Amino acid sequence: MKKLVLSLGTATPGGGFPLYGGAVAEVINQTDSSISIEPRNTKGSTENIPLLEAGNLDLALVTGEPAYEAFAGIGRPRTNLKIIAAMYSTPGMFVVRADSPYKSIRDLVGKPIAFGARGSGLVILSRYVLDGIGLDQDKDFQAIYLDNAGDGPAMVLDGRVAALWGGGLGWPGFTLVARSSGGARFIAPNEDEVARIRDKHAFLKSMTVPAESYPGQSAPIHSVGSWSFILVRPTLDDDVAYRLTRALHRAEDALGKRLKQARETTAANTVAAAPRLELIHPGVLRYLREAGVVR
Repeated sequence: MKKLVLSLGTATPGGGFPLYGGAVAEVINQTDSSISIEPRNTKGSTENIPLLEAGNLDLALVTGEPAYEAFAGIGRPRTNLKIIAAMYSTPGMFVVRADSPYKSIRDLVGKPIAFGARGSGLVILSRYVLDGIGLDQDKDFQAIYLDNAGDGPAMVLDGRVAALWGGGLGWPGFTLVARSSGGARFIAPNEDEVARIRDKHAFLKSMTVPAESYPGQSAPIHSVGSWSFILVRPTLDDDVAYRLTRALHRAEDALGKRLKQARETTAANTVAAAPRLELIHPGVLRYLREAGVVR
């Protein structure tokens, strides 16, 4: 059988998507030798969606907020992209140096904040979170958007920004700040703010970052967020989607051992996280039914 070569759009170097995309490509390539997944750096979620729609990528990683807007047709026509798999949950939060005076989101108002790479879906998540508590990302903060996600941690550590926004478990930017000699503090919405955010933006879910997810993080962190997805171009053949899902399902344990946050990449989570079952690719659903995950 001729090897099937598929491109996988990730994001800018230094962020969580290239790390995850590399791990997914490695385990799928090892599990099914007839498939070769080739990760490709992009500007992130907001570029990945049109690249998929144009057929310039086969697969791509997309955070929950841009996926939600594309599926719902918010600010654009409804997309016909499909879900291959749910990646992981992404609770949003800020990281600051442990010696900083900042303890709450309100403390950060008016300060220079690195909100992430320009094309990253994390930037959209922060807009929804802040809007939910009556704040405007560009008016109430000195918002800084990065060319590369990997630039953010150094800006926190040398004081160019007060905080860095990010999300999820094992996110590289948070890990780098937390591992610094001075340590880190994480800032997330408080209980009242979580309720206000979810009242206004019900698609966001209450999520928790377990204790010890980052160096020095002794207590769980409660926030809001959504699931990120592996999406595929609309013309991807059903049999190809079936083979990808079979390889990914068989490699769940190997993927979880390679990357902590990828432990959430399971067939069961894909079904649970998809906004609607029909948004999952038909070839994926065929495999999931055969595997007993979907009735």
